[in-house]
Amino acid sequence: MDPNDSKKESTEDIPTGDIETEKTEPVPETPSGEPPVSDAEKSEKDRKLNKLFWMRVALAIIAGISATFIFEDIEGEDRRWASIGFMIIIFFATIIIAKGMKMQLPSSDRKKIVTQAIGSYVFLYLFSWIVSYTLTHLGNTSSGINI
Repeated sequence: MDPNDSKKESTEDIPTGDIETEKTEPVPETPSGEPPVSDAEKSEKDRKLNKLFWMRVALAIIAGISATFIFEDIEGEDRRWASIGFMIIIFFATIIIAKGMKMQLPSSDRKKIVTQAIGSYVFLYLFSWIVSYTLTHLGNTSSGINI
């Protein structure tokens, strides 16, 4: 037995024919396989999403301040839950308004109608509600602050 026999066997096992390579198809520009969006359509989409963002910011501030006065007669814990419910109702109203804006969003961006400015909306609503409530009831408490 020749010590080189094992080397010959291992090289003989490898096929010498053409190695098949995987044929690749051209990859579309968008991951979802949709046709690419033109610059005009993209700027229109961005303009409408920007409009939705600022609408939600403005409504959060207005609704937060108005919640101070709308729920004035409700006492205790019920006032807090009524205001939070009011915040959610106003947010759902903005979703309906956004759907009425007829945004041409790709299916991968459909959730932007809901998620656009949601954090800003919640925090600005709560901030404006707390600040307006504090300022309107400042004289009613004996906190030691004289104005």
